[in-house]
Amino acid sequence: MACTVVPNAIFKNGNSIPMIGLGTWNSPPGQVAQAVKDAIDVGYRHIDCAHAYQNEHEVGEGIAAKIAEGVVKREDLFVTSKLWNTFHRPELVEGACRTTLKNLKLDYLDLYLIHWPVGYKEGSELFPMGPDGKTFIFSDADYVDTWPEMEKLVDAGLVRNIGLSNFNTKQVQRVLDIARIAPATNQIECHPYLHQSKITSYCGTNGLIVTAYSPLGSPARPWVKADDPVLMDDAAVGQLAKKYGKSTAQILIRYQIQLGHVVIPKSVTKERIVSNFDVFGFQLDDGDMKVLAALERNGRICPETSAFGHPHHPFEKEE
Repeated sequence: MACTVVPNAIFKNGNSIPMIGLGTWNSPPGQVAQAVKDAIDVGYRHIDCAHAYQNEHEVGEGIAAKIAEGVVKREDLFVTSKLWNTFHRPELVEGACRTTLKNLKLDYLDLYLIHWPVGYKEGSELFPMGPDGKTFIFSDADYVDTWPEMEKLVDAGLVRNIGLSNFNTKQVQRVLDIARIAPATNQIECHPYLHQSKITSYCGTNGLIVTAYSPLGSPARPWVKADDPVLMDDAAVGQLAKKYGKSTAQILIRYQIQLGHVVIPKSVTKERIVSNFDVFGFQLDDGDMKVLAALERNGRICPETSAFGHPHHPFEKEE
């Protein structure tokens, strides 16, 4: 039986975030609303969204249904979304946020992140591609000019907390240097094949909570290759699953929680949504934490290669 009392991580400003949430990236259209409803029924109170996922209207339907049923109140939920790369210009930030709120059928967000430090050409295309068909068309907007507009969203009551996603250490520091409201979190790819120890340590030192995306290695990512290593098939992870009587996914989710990270596994399958939530009744011992730590491969799943060449690309010149 899934534990319904989820521990919270505490932001530097004193606000809290549930340490497990439902991820919605790459969730198939037509299945997201039901996944959200299933997750809320199981006990999830944290839903992670983004404008670029193009499914926030379905997430909003799921949330609205459960509020209407009386299963939850709005204040019981923690909803995250992200400012997309085509809206970095200061004059576009509030409008982008209001579009997300409309799609989600909400009056406010609990957390709003700058999705990537790179800006793309403004316009109707989310992924404006250059003539080579391989590289995005960039904007010259700088995220340090975007950040004060994020702060204004807090002032206006549209957003409770603001943060970053996919920022490296130097980029986080640039924001901290100009921030009136410090970023609460940095959402980054994190799993045993990619620990990102430099940025996670830096965030801890500077009071940012780390949120780990792709904690299971994102086996269904659209660009996966046949010979890519599959984290959930790793023998070491499988041995730990057998030892604890858990699934490999549960081991990997529990690992992030014990690292002190908020974790947002994605699924639209009810059984997996239930299983992914059932990670609070056991604890990995120190030796097994070291086994998972030793799997490091620097294997980045989301390198954003089509943005290579952008002056603010976070991974080309690593941290």
